[in-house]
Amino acid sequence: MADFILAIDQGTTSSRAMVFDKACKIVGVAQEEFTQHFPQSGWVEHEPEDIWDTVVRTCRQALSNASITAADVAAIGITNQRETTLVWNRKTGKCIHRAIVWQDRRTAERCAELKAAGHESTVTAKTGLLLDPYFSGTKASWILDNVEGARAAADAGDLAFGTVDTFLLWRLTGGKVHATDATNASRTLMYDIHTGAWSDELLDLLGVPASLLPEVKDCAAAFGHTEAKLLGARIPICGIAGDQQAATVGQTCFAPGMMKSTYGTGCFALLNTGPEAVKSTNRLLTTVAYQLGGKTTYALEGSIFIAGAAVQWLRDGLAIVEDAAQSGAMAGAADPAQQVYLVPAFVGLGAPYWDAECRGAMFGLTRGSGPNEFAHAALESVCYQTRDLLEAMQGDWSGAGSTVLRVDGGMTASDWTMQRLADLLDAPVDRPNIMETTALGAAYLAGLQVGVYPEPDAFAQLWSLEKRFAPEMAQDVRMQKYAGWKDAVRRTLSAS
Repeated sequence: MADFILAIDQGTTSSRAMVFDKACKIVGVAQEEFTQHFPQSGWVEHEPEDIWDTVVRTCRQALSNASITAADVAAIGITNQRETTLVWNRKTGKCIHRAIVWQDRRTAERCAELKAAGHESTVTAKTGLLLDPYFSGTKASWILDNVEGARAAADAGDLAFGTVDTFLLWRLTGGKVHATDATNASRTLMYDIHTGAWSDELLDLLGVPASLLPEVKDCAAAFGHTEAKLLGARIPICGIAGDQQAATVGQTCFAPGMMKSTYGTGCFALLNTGPEAVKSTNRLLTTVAYQLGGKTTYALEGSIFIAGAAVQWLRDGLAIVEDAAQSGAMAGAADPAQQVYLVPAFVGLGAPYWDAECRGAMFGLTRGSGPNEFAHAALESVCYQTRDLLEAMQGDWSGAGSTVLRVDGGMTASDWTMQRLADLLDAPVDRPNIMETTALGAAYLAGLQVGVYPEPDAFAQLWSLEKRFAPEMAQDVRMQKYAGWKDAVRRTLSAS
């Protein structure tokens, strides 16, 4: 009996494929990085064929590494970098422009125009989002306006829009299926999260024809089958969720009040608010956490654009570390008398500030500041930004009062960073045994649909703790350090 699940985890800098057995154990994995393109300041693009080729190769390699064939796979789950936008020709399957990545800021002016015209309240009421170039809708509109002939082709019904999950689903099924799930749809600026449907009013506002849009389904659903030639057999695709929502599922945050934070290229914290779509008064996002059996569970989300990317900057931009893993030891060796702050607004600041135009800055430098202090400031910046999010959530919803933060993502391997996170939050930080929670969430959704994995309550019992980091920092030190961070952010924002 086929009882393995293949998870596709298509991320911002790499594609991964992971094979899980029926006990949720990882038995095969493959990963491949691909090129990032920065054609202008604030612009970030991917070659669609790089995304596709790395996904196919890693799927094949993961199956090989697991010593199984496609015939042994019960289903595929897909999780993806959200908001990244593609538009392709329905007849050829070829994209008409590079993928515009979630980090891209090229539509900042358009978003500002829509805000100035008074449209943000309508957008937020329907989508739970803010008018920011982070989201997909203005990216899709930009492609239609800037690629020759695109508008005419769209009006003729010849083009298809999708986030990465939709693009992969289209390609995997040989162009037979144009669909997405509710979590990815909820990140487009075009989907009404209360009615569960695309909004004609928002489509008109953004200038995106409805003919471009995919069908929206539950996160666990029958999405179609892969073409046999791709992996060696037809495999049902039965789970889709955006990466942060997939991590929420993988961390089994099924109860209202549970919170997870993923530390990858960026940092994304989601707080389960149950069937209630909590309206934020602190510039957080209201989003779909997951949708199962036609029932929507909502979340408050805080999005930080630069987390692990700050460590990549230390490595690739400043060349003061050879490997990201060095940063924790360097931070621990920093001079404690120095108070150096990095505000990593390399592509603007996300929640709760939402300033697309400000850029990064460092404060508190002395002649004694060196590589260790830079590493210390980079890692602490992620902790401070997380505290910004937690305080905003606690201000928005009483259910966020006293919470334990479940963490995942590459940065969580650093004990120094996780301890500093607990210290600055004044809250416990729990690191699970299974760190690949994004891929696990996608696998679970697919396995749930085909009966390999149990219902959510039973699945939650499988979550296990690897290490809890309890706060140890004195309250006066914590408050002093956080006040310094808030001052650094204020100075950065005022300079933009």
